Amino acid sequence: MTTSTNVSAAAPSVVRMFYVDDSGAHATGYVVYSWVELAVHRWKSGLRCWLDLRKRMYADYRIPPAVELHATKLAGGRGEPSTDPAVNASKRDRRRVVELALETIGAMSGVRVGTVYRVTGATGPAYARERDDLYARLVDHLDTRLGSADELGMIFMDGDGTAHGYYSAHRGMKLAHRSIIEDPLFQHSHRSQLVQMADLVAWTSYQALLRHPGKSYAWEWYDRYLRCADVNGGPVRC
Repeated sequence: MTTSTNVSAAAPSVVRMFYVDDSGAHATGYVVYSWVELAVHRWKSGLRCWLDLRKRMYADYRIPPAVELHATKLAGGRGEPSTDPAVNASKRDRRRVVELALETIGAMSGVRVGTVYRVTGATGPAYARERDDLYARLVDHLDTRLGSADELGMIFMDGDGTAHGYYSAHRGMKLAHRSIIEDPLFQHSHRSQLVQMADLVAWTSYQALLRHPGKSYAWEWYDRYLRCADVNGGPVRC
């Protein structure tokens, strides 16, 4: 018996992984989604680069690799990420840790970032609907880009999967034309180094857009560290 395998010349050659997190607040009117992306074959080298940074953070700031890097807490002086009380008490050290993380993300070979956002006056359930709608726009944005490049992609979200609005954005896509595979895959940020990277990008993009007087130290971080790696050249208003 002779068997043969036919491989279509048009089969997508690249599968991209998108790690997504959100930022913003109804009090400011901002809704922000940011992502860190890399092709599947770049996953190992990207994670290796990040773990090397985590080793450096432990050596220099006594922040263990297993401790979650959460931008709001780190920059805002909340929690005790370090085993060194002096680091925990130092706003300068904590913010420097955030800058080191952003610098690493922006310089990682094969890793890109992106952000979509909107500004709304909605509050309560209406604000939640704005968030769901913006996520749907994000999915459409990524899907269109992947389709144009004849690639496929998977989205990994921070969370436990109980935010049902995210599923709707995926299931509303036409299977015949979609390039985003499956529903979003959820991972808690404290268990995923790459979701933590997305959190840092989302918070930094939000601060660059909002420009809150109390966080002026972070206003230029996006331009300094992330714009060079942004697939769109900057945050996209949707």
